[in-house]
Amino acid sequence: MTDFINGKPKKNEKKGYRFLLSLNEEQKLAKQTILTNTISVINGKAGSGKTLLACQIALQMLLDKKVKKIIVTRPTVSKEDLGFLPGGIQEKMDPWIAPIYGNMYQLLRRERIDQLINTSAIEIVPVSYMRGRTFVDSCVIVDECQNLEHAQIKMILQRIGLGSLMMFCGDTDQIDLKHSKASGLQFLSKASEKVEGLCSIDLLQNHRHPILDEILEVYSET
Repeated sequence: MTDFINGKPKKNEKKGYRFLLSLNEEQKLAKQTILTNTISVINGKAGSGKTLLACQIALQMLLDKKVKKIIVTRPTVSKEDLGFLPGGIQEKMDPWIAPIYGNMYQLLRRERIDQLINTSAIEIVPVSYMRGRTFVDSCVIVDECQNLEHAQIKMILQRIGLGSLMMFCGDTDQIDLKHSKASGLQFLSKASEKVEGLCSIDLLQNHRHPILDEILEVYSET
């Protein structure tokens, strides 16, 4: 039904974007908590939708003009040095950032996301390029943060500026570091007990094939 004002159709303030995929109830509750904090840790097993949730929050904040930019970073845990990959920063990061793009494409039309990337409204920043930056009026997504060492997470935290929101997405069962104890994810999650404005959220529901729950349970028993 169309609403009319003075005989003319009422303007739809949200015209131009409608998410193609809806959050489930667990994610909606998590979103409410994240939006009332400055920094959030989103913990979840494989398939729990933690990155999708972070992307939905970031895109909504950007399109609602609550932030000016989305900053995305992801550790490049690989035997291949980032510096030897061909192309610029964008091309070098593409293999690692592809999952982020995939989640964004599920939420908005590909052309819309590509436009935001091309106009630098969505900026990819490698972890190694973060030092010295300050992210103001930005929504920062730190994906696969279980593969960041304690000092790296601390350095990223120090980048947050006024008007910004930062989300760390991770899973302690998917640590690819040589020494799993080097990961800074658990420390950051525990810090939420002492710091106001820093929260830690666990997502439990599986969004992938139902068999994944049983497989992960078997692996946890080994």
